[in-house]
Amino acid sequence: MTTGARYILALDQGTTSSRAILFNHEGGLHASAQREFTQYFPRPGWVEHDAEEIWQSQIGVVAEVMTKAGLDARAIAAIGITNQRETTVLWDRVTGKPLHHAIVWQDRRTTPLCDQLREAGHEAIFSARTGLLLDPYFSGTKLRWLLDNIPGARDRARRGELAFGTIDSWLVWNLSCGRLHVTDASNASRTLLYNIHRGDWDDDLLALLDIPRDVLPGVCNSSEIYGEAEQRWLGATTPIAGIAGDQQAATFGQACLTPGMAKNTYGTGCFMLMNTGHQAMPSSHRLLTTVAWQLDKKISYALEGSVFMGGAIIQWLRDGLGVIASSDEVEALASSVSDNGGVTLIPAFAGLGAPWWQPDVRAALVGMTRGTTRAHIARAALEAIALQSADLLLAMEKDSGIRLAELRVDGGAARNNLLMQFQADLLGVPVVRPRVTETTALGAAYLAGLAVGFWQTPEDCAGHWKFERRFEPTISDSARRERLQHWQHDVQRIIG
Repeated sequence: MTTGARYILALDQGTTSSRAILFNHEGGLHASAQREFTQYFPRPGWVEHDAEEIWQSQIGVVAEVMTKAGLDARAIAAIGITNQRETTVLWDRVTGKPLHHAIVWQDRRTTPLCDQLREAGHEAIFSARTGLLLDPYFSGTKLRWLLDNIPGARDRARRGELAFGTIDSWLVWNLSCGRLHVTDASNASRTLLYNIHRGDWDDDLLALLDIPRDVLPGVCNSSEIYGEAEQRWLGATTPIAGIAGDQQAATFGQACLTPGMAKNTYGTGCFMLMNTGHQAMPSSHRLLTTVAWQLDKKISYALEGSVFMGGAIIQWLRDGLGVIASSDEVEALASSVSDNGGVTLIPAFAGLGAPWWQPDVRAALVGMTRGTTRAHIARAALEAIALQSADLLLAMEKDSGIRLAELRVDGGAARNNLLMQFQADLLGVPVVRPRVTETTALGAAYLAGLAVGFWQTPEDCAGHWKFERRFEPTISDSARRERLQHWQHDVQRIIG
């Protein structure tokens, strides 16, 4: 570590924006910068990004945050990277240019391929080796689509001329000016190509998807010095020392370091992860078994459940229905009525995620009467976020046999006090919001800092975690059971 280095630079590359955040020794946020980039929707169900625009936005906010903080590269001990997972880039190793727009994790174009693989009886081997389900969400079928649809791409990949990566690999490639083609185990575990038990790309799965091994990045620890960012980017060479997918990074940033600890991120969707330690715990409730992180070649695993529509429900109230003018208004509107008036919103705008996994179901408002107001709908919308997350936690407790002591929360919608109280009531355990809510970037910073000695142990990092507010359950067990049963009945009605 450079003498006098006082900060870790975290690159948080998300679905709609790129951010750069500086963290100090106490895990406090020193400065940040953010830049949005273009979303492309070329066909219904297709979502793409321009990978070069992502890179330009990311390196742009690096320059911005360094200028804002008045720092040069000597103040930076290391760079940590966290990224939108599953988004897939294929580029030319010589020119460094992508062959196609990046295919985003939300994209559904490979649904027919997933159906074919499932009908051919292959889901069991994918699930057993990767911990994932056959779903377009993951990177492997996206890469297969690119190799199938770009003329000559598969032959070029076999000759070693092309490189595949999720966004972390793409950023590291550019930071190192093409010297490093790597990923970490957490991102590799989201591809449908990585055997999470052996810790290596799986040749049988590569054969099923007809993907040449030579196109894949090397898989590393989540915390190690991979190489250096070239001098041209920060003014001096700087170690790149931490990589983790966004939800895994948030779990680390929330200091969920021991088995049984869990966090939920309330972003566009909701993502709940429970640490299961060094045991890859299979799910009988259609949750995902995933790599949480890999330190010193030792893998920690997690159970994960994904809710497709979290904070996006609030955006729909604002942009689709015009019920609110800004997202900040929803809490006051929902609080203006004492209950939901019998209204349930089932937000299956893009199908239902875990534990239902019903991609073809569509959204419904159930139980409306002439007395239903926009306040009732707003309250039902907030409750829908909490109810979907309750489904995840109940499934995790059944899979793991662990009764959760508390749920740590982060993400934009975690600032909504009414939503957090709903969540505590529905779970029957405290919901705890930390002082530092930028936990995704903080997790990446911790992983990078550990690799260069900025922090000595994961426990040192955990010691910086402090809570800002704790939401205690306020309803009875019988009321909780009744509300959850009512929700599950309504979901089953629309599925049926």
